[in-house]
Amino acid sequence: MTERLDAFMARANAAYYANHDPFADFTTSPEISQVFGEILGLWAAVAWQAMGAPGEVILAEAGPGRGTLMADALRAAARVPGFRAALRLHLVETSPRLRAVQAARLPEPVFHDRIEDLPGGPLLLLANEFLDALPIRQFVRHAGGLGERHVRDGGFVVLPPAEGEAIEAGVIEEVCEPARALAAHLGARLAARGGAALFLDYGPEHSAPGDSLQALRGGKPADPLAEPGSADLTAHVDFAALAAAARAAGGAVHGPVPQGVFLTRLGLFQRTGVLARTQPPLRAAALVEAARRLAEPDRMGRLFKAMAICDPTLPPLPGFAA
Repeated sequence: MTERLDAFMARANAAYYANHDPFADFTTSPEISQVFGEILGLWAAVAWQAMGAPGEVILAEAGPGRGTLMADALRAAARVPGFRAALRLHLVETSPRLRAVQAARLPEPVFHDRIEDLPGGPLLLLANEFLDALPIRQFVRHAGGLGERHVRDGGFVVLPPAEGEAIEAGVIEEVCEPARALAAHLGARLAARGGAALFLDYGPEHSAPGDSLQALRGGKPADPLAEPGSADLTAHVDFAALAAAARAAGGAVHGPVPQGVFLTRLGLFQRTGVLARTQPPLRAAALVEAARRLAEPDRMGRLFKAMAICDPTLPPLPGFAA
């Protein structure tokens, strides 16, 4: 069977998330430190205030994992008068197994398969490491023209094939059509109905050619084409393309900025210091180490970026202005 890469990736990831515990293979920011979710919850509360504190607002998360980020966010949100009572919790999750985990941990969430299925009204959306799992297409530009990578028998083939050329010498260009469509949808929706969407994910600030498809199996890098459904497949997020799509649809875009800069501006180390002072020495040291892992440039702080798509009438939101 020959499949276009995006079809292969979508099928493989659907099987992986339906049948595996992804947290056996990788650790996301909310699992590293509770402060990550707390300060994102407070970010959402400040955005809600900037929206004029509507009496009802959808607080949604795309790809909620174990529900850790949202549980921490809701705990922090309770400190902001009126916000906890105004929000209505919605989760975008396709895995029945993960939905069960999230429902056991969070208060009465409403589930959806797609962000586009969220109900109307003002929206605050959080999404950490969601975009990187959306399926990509890969094109190979070579002297003879442009071909597209397909998957056949555990390897790549390029269709139409280049005549008499080594495809490996061509330049690979990636396109994530679902991410661009999502950015356009949110740009239009938020401009019309109000709100903000915050994405934290990994990839370059500016578009760059190259093959970024990767896989994790058993916590280790693996061949992304081998044993489909047994590994988590991801690719770098093209933030520049998403920003362009959102702006073209009427939305405003803040960022991207490096995750370390964003979290530091939001008070990552101050909040961590407050928590550390109440803990035994070993636990306190672990909290500080977790914050450093999230923010230091040679760890997650530079490769990961934060970007917001917003209602253009909103003022600059926390974390994006120096």
